[in-house]
Amino acid sequence: MKRENQAANWTAVCGVDDIVPNTGVCALLNGEQVAVFRLNDGLDTRVFAIGNYDPNAHASVLSRGLVGNLGERIVVASPLYKHHFDLQTGECLEAPEHSVPTWPARIDAGKVWVGA
Repeated sequence: MKRENQAANWTAVCGVDDIVPNTGVCALLNGEQVAVFRLNDGLDTRVFAIGNYDPNAHASVLSRGLVGNLGERIVVASPLYKHHFDLQTGECLEAPEHSVPTWPARIDAGKVWVGA
């Protein structure tokens, strides 16, 4: 459920240093809660944005989940039922029918930008 990448519709949601490495925060983007994650492997810093609402738990909690890897996939584990969501695609690995939307995200000038 990738959102269209329209260069004119980027919104700065926070400073990159406002997110502790390898964790997430919640941002409000056009009235919708978005979970924004900062990953740092020691060499590179990347950001990802997915829907914050966990459809398995019926709660807006994904930004508080644990970030890790399942094989080659970078995922967040929901803090409630521990379902894993792929940070690149939004796919719920245990229940694909409960996948979440994703948005393009980038770092520029020390800020995290999310495409709306």
